[in-house]
Amino acid sequence: MILFGLTFQTPPVPEVKVVFLGTGTPRQDPDRSGPAAAVVYGGQAYLVDCGPGVVRRAALAARQGTKELAAPNLKTVFVTHLHSDHTLGYPDLIFSPWVVGRSDPLQAFGPKGLDRMTQNLEAAYAEDIQIRTEGLEHGNRTGYKLNVHEIKPGPIFQSGDLKVTAFPVKHGTWEFAYGYRFQAGSKVIVFSGDTAPSDELIKAAADCDVLVHEVYSKDEFAPENRKGGDDWPTYMKAFHTSATELGKIAAQCHAKALVLTHVLRRKATDADLIEEVRQGGYAGPVTVAKDLDIVTP
Repeated sequence: MILFGLTFQTPPVPEVKVVFLGTGTPRQDPDRSGPAAAVVYGGQAYLVDCGPGVVRRAALAARQGTKELAAPNLKTVFVTHLHSDHTLGYPDLIFSPWVVGRSDPLQAFGPKGLDRMTQNLEAAYAEDIQIRTEGLEHGNRTGYKLNVHEIKPGPIFQSGDLKVTAFPVKHGTWEFAYGYRFQAGSKVIVFSGDTAPSDELIKAAADCDVLVHEVYSKDEFAPENRKGGDDWPTYMKAFHTSATELGKIAAQCHAKALVLTHVLRRKATDADLIEEVRQGGYAGPVTVAKDLDIVTP
């Protein structure tokens, strides 16, 4: 920029990217770690959920070039709900980065119940903490600690021009389950968490740049395609969103791009899922995420 004959260097606009650290479900798929993603912005990484394998997947992402995801840098996590597949990596996230040098307490945001879970984990690992801090390792006494923030809907976090807003979603009989809206500069990324179709999500995701949403194959879980006495179709409708329903949601909120994760597919292929999304009315870009995929709005 030139002003009155003087040249000023315009500061570069920080890049925002979404790194998928785990795109799986409770099924033990060796190619898909448990649900976890990271928003990387302004030199920091912000995790959404912490399923099994989160720290090692983050380490691999760091090795592949996203240095913000090196273990000592994992300092902030937003938990959507307390289902085990979304939280089995929580003790790993608490302790493993500390063992390799993290000195800052972990900032953990999530629903009511997260504080009690945290206290129980600290008690379970009390001997480990004692030996690592008082023994020959001389570990620091801060990196395993946590600041737990049990949230309510609304703005919950801000760092510079990164803002995070929580909104309630419908995940069956869970009383507290949330999605998260990240506004990073001019870009908006929305994570559904686990949810059935939700009006709150449609409002939060209006005109977003990227909608990251869980999904199941409508055709695979249709009652006529299941065995008699199988309650799975009823469960799926109460707890999750079909690909056709998701197509309708993404069209209603005018999402610029849609990424499918936490896919409950049975035998459905990626192409089958995308076709079901199209049947719902969404015509924009659709991606079925794999572990370590990176999306840049």
